[in-house]
Amino acid sequence: MKFVFTLALILTAGFQLAAQTINIPLKKELDSIYVLDQKYRELLSIAQKPKEADSLAAVYHVQKERLSDHLWTLQTEVDESNITRIDAIVKQYGYPGESLVGSPANEAVFYVIQHSEKIDQYLPVVEKAAKENQLPFRLFAMMKDRSLMQNEKEQIYGTQASGFSAINKATGKAEWTWIIWPIIDPVNVNKRRKEAGFEQTVEENAKRLNVDYKVLTIEEVNKMKVR
Repeated sequence: MKFVFTLALILTAGFQLAAQTINIPLKKELDSIYVLDQKYRELLSIAQKPKEADSLAAVYHVQKERLSDHLWTLQTEVDESNITRIDAIVKQYGYPGESLVGSPANEAVFYVIQHSEKIDQYLPVVEKAAKENQLPFRLFAMMKDRSLMQNEKEQIYGTQASGFSAINKATGKAEWTWIIWPIIDPVNVNKRRKEAGFEQTVEENAKRLNVDYKVLTIEEVNKMKVR
C-alpha cells in the first residue's frame, strides 16, 4: 500500500512539473493568434456557397460580388499584425515548440509564417524545431515545398498547388487553371510523403484540393501560362 501511495505521489509530481514547463500566457496568446489566422480564410471557404455568401455580404455590408475581396483585405490586415507579433515571439523564445506551449499551440507560428512573405527567413528555424520534435515534420515539409515553389524550383513532397491563367485546348480561351506544382523525382514522392508523416498520397492530396494531378515539369508549366 505504501509503495502504491509513493508511486502516486511521484506520478502526480511528474504531471505537475510537466504542467509548470508550459508557458501558459504564451500558449493562450498563440491559440488566439491561430484563431485570427484562420478567421477570414474559413469565411472565404464558406462564402463559396451562394446562400452563405448572401448572409456574409449582409453581415459585412458589402455587395456579394465584392465579398471575397473584402474578406481578403481583412485577412491581410490580420496577417500583417500576426507576423509582426510572431517576429517578436521568435526573437524572444526561438520557435515556441511543444515543450514550451504544448499542442496544438506549437503550430500557430508555423501557420502565420506560412501565410507571410517571410518563409525563407524563418525556414531554418522551423526546420530546427521539426527535427527536434517540437513541431510535426510534415509542417516543415509543407513550408519547404512552398519556399521551393515561390522560388520557381521543384517541390519535394507535392503539397503545393498553383493557379494561373492558361489556354483551354478545347475552347481556345484563357481560363484559370490549378495544378500541383512540379515535383522532383515524382515516382518516389509518396515514399517521401510517408516518411514525412503525411497520411495521404500526392494523388489523394490533389483530390482534396480539387486539382487534377498531372506530372509536370517547370518548363511545361511555363509554356502553359498565358503571359
